[in-house]
Amino acid sequence: MVKMDGNQVTFRGRYLASGAGHQPLLRALYWMGRMLEAGEDPHYIARKMIRFASEDVGNADPQALQVAVSAMEAFHFVGLPEGDLALAQAAAYLATAPNSNALYTAFQKDQRDIREIENMPVPLHIRNAPTTLMRDLGYGKDYKYPHDYADLFVEEEYLPENLKGKIYYQPSDQGFEREIKTRLEHWRKKKGEKAPPPSLSPFEEEGKEI
Repeated sequence: MVKMDGNQVTFRGRYLASGAGHQPLLRALYWMGRMLEAGEDPHYIARKMIRFASEDVGNADPQALQVAVSAMEAFHFVGLPEGDLALAQAAAYLATAPNSNALYTAFQKDQRDIREIENMPVPLHIRNAPTTLMRDLGYGKDYKYPHDYADLFVEEEYLPENLKGKIYYQPSDQGFEREIKTRLEHWRKKKGEKAPPPSLSPFEEEGKEI
């Protein structure tokens, strides 16, 4: 029986880092195997892989989240000892997937602005207007329905007044995010906008060490 030797946190850290750093596949499988053999809760491993799929792989490979969730569901259905292979399969996939934390960085900035910047009202033109009174108050007035326009594209602002022009998500050049980036650049050119400056993490913007 392998033991953690009182250093469970180190085992967990090595396992997660082996995926985030694109280390050889063998390392991710090795550390996960050590954790299971030492008695780590498999649900903890599954939960961390789901988080890793969103935070470290992100939209560079959207399939990664499906793989991680499927592994968790498979383990719930099968249990030990057979279910460990589903976890290993997900670990192998995540360890070899392209990495991007662009979505994680975008959401961190979004949450920071929600906490720190005054919450302005929803713009009138994108408010639903199910009643005559709401329509009389200007709810939904001049709203542009994208499906009525070529390329399903409209030049319209959806953010509150004090956040106009704010850009949170800047996809990387990794994996599927290249396609997302191309799509966003196409829409930006149609609006006559310049490309935004490179995105910084909230830590970098505040001059903190990561």
